[in-house]
Amino acid sequence: MVDQVKLLGVSGSSYSRRVEWALRVKGVKYEFIEEDLQNKSPLLLESNPVLKKIPVLIHNGKPICESIVIVEYIDETFEGPSILSKDPYDRAIARFWAKFLDGKCLEAVGKALWCKGEEQEKNIQEEAYEMLKIVDNELKDKKFFSGDKIGFVDVAANYIPFWVEIVEEATGNVLITSEKFPNLCAWIDEYLKCSEVQENLPDRDMMLSFFKAKALAK
Repeated sequence: MVDQVKLLGVSGSSYSRRVEWALRVKGVKYEFIEEDLQNKSPLLLESNPVLKKIPVLIHNGKPICESIVIVEYIDETFEGPSILSKDPYDRAIARFWAKFLDGKCLEAVGKALWCKGEEQEKNIQEEAYEMLKIVDNELKDKKFFSGDKIGFVDVAANYIPFWVEIVEEATGNVLITSEKFPNLCAWIDEYLKCSEVQENLPDRDMMLSFFKAKALAK
């Protein structure tokens, strides 16, 4: 039986891009179904009735939700290069960093990028700097989080190389510089050079226009 794989997502979403990256690494053929988040399809609402969010992977009619969960599912289900280490300890460490990057770090960075007001900006940016310094220290003497090749944790952090610089330009709030975070900036450069990432880059001009409009609306 040939696997039927569909991905409900949005082209400009870093969460969707995580899943597409994993599918490409594994060499899985899939159908991408673009969702309109202002008018969600019956298929999306039926496939993810709890959160009603993208991305959703539908494998042989069965839906799997949440991007990080989907990436692990793809790694365990399909043949091809491993995304997570086979070693239980290394897997646990990777999951820890993925959770940190996808949770506390993402929240702090998002707040800092979109904040307004001098005093508020100072407090919020200090929190974001603290989170980013932790990431910068973790990347010291490393090409990628897990070593010499892109992996699970790098993909969990894909919003940093994909979106941060664009939102910085749109809002005027600059967070990441090579002076403050040299290891993180070196990682961003390496990440964007990867062939799997190059094939999956978002449309920068489109996203810049989107974020500029969002900034003006705030």
